[in-house]
Amino acid sequence: MLNFNNTEIAFKSKSNGHLLWSWFLFSLLSKASLVKLINKLLSFALKIKLPIGWLVRPTVYGHFVGGESIKDCKNVVEQLGEFNVKAILDYSVEGKESEEDILNALNETLQSIKNAARNPNIPFAVFKPTAFTTANVLEKVSAGMDLSDEEKTEADNFRNRIDTLCKAAHDADLPILIDAEDSWFQKFIDEVVTDMMQKYNKEKAIVYNTLQMYRHDRLDYLKKDYEKAVAGNYFLGMKFVRGAYMEKERERAIEKGYPSPIQPDKESTDRDYNAALRFCIEHIDKISVFNGTHNEYSSNYLAELMEEAGLEKNDSRTFFAQLYGMSDHISFNLANYGYNVAKYVPYGPVKHVMPYLFRRAEENTSVAGQTGRELSLIIQERNRRKKKS
Repeated sequence: MLNFNNTEIAFKSKSNGHLLWSWFLFSLLSKASLVKLINKLLSFALKIKLPIGWLVRPTVYGHFVGGESIKDCKNVVEQLGEFNVKAILDYSVEGKESEEDILNALNETLQSIKNAARNPNIPFAVFKPTAFTTANVLEKVSAGMDLSDEEKTEADNFRNRIDTLCKAAHDADLPILIDAEDSWFQKFIDEVVTDMMQKYNKEKAIVYNTLQMYRHDRLDYLKKDYEKAVAGNYFLGMKFVRGAYMEKERERAIEKGYPSPIQPDKESTDRDYNAALRFCIEHIDKISVFNGTHNEYSSNYLAELMEEAGLEKNDSRTFFAQLYGMSDHISFNLANYGYNVAKYVPYGPVKHVMPYLFRRAEENTSVAGQTGRELSLIIQERNRRKKKS
């Protein structure tokens, strides 16, 4: 059993001042009503185009985001690397659908691939597929609806853009993570990602799909995907997360009158998540696994599975990851034990990254024990440092 409670290791990258600020921030995030009020006020300020960068940049933005550009993230990448924690730069601009915005996102992601290929502290590239077409096209293709000629062209454009990114990653010998989206977009995304795996994963896993295990069909999907990979003689790259859109998914299912794709309870999600990890390690000759979780049990469980299978801690086919600004006790302790660990480091202009920050703030108030755990560990480390001094 790994020990994630060593706060000296968990917070060794943080100064006393930074630790005090983290305590203050998570104290605020523990107040759900206050977080909702602040999110509403900031959303309104963005809507009427008030300049809020001066307020957000040194506070919540600075804690959860690496900077406004790849260059701005350089210090974060280097600081994490000093403690054997890698960084994955995630261009977190959302909700843009114009052709200009799509091309900007494409060029930015290509730049992030080139940047990662030059830096051993950045082991993966990543992107959100919704950045590369319209929600309308993703939804209609996923639902099997008839498309206009214009929509068919746009669907082909989406496929070609994803191919451009995956080819660039393959040519750079850099694994690339393709994030999961809402379930009503995911069918088309899964089809495209599978095509990319067939094309670029002939020698090893370069292209990774993401499975949100709060969906009750994802464990079965994993097993069928494995069968396809065996039959097609290619490798699978699989990133696992529990999921980020549960309330929206359930509300839409009720509104539209179809069965909810979400697991009935957290225990079912946890069961399938851990079963997926076991399946991957049992088939590690064909599957590379990316364990994206803030869950201590699932982090420890993968380590146990690796030991049972006789795998080295730094086996290149396994990676652990947490979001920047959260769960340092997992990330830094795993890295200290010698496992492959990375932080997801979002970046982008303040006004465009706000939707991401709203989700992080709400997640920290809604996920059972998340903020309390962060606070208790920070307090523990501050007390330890006071006694030492």
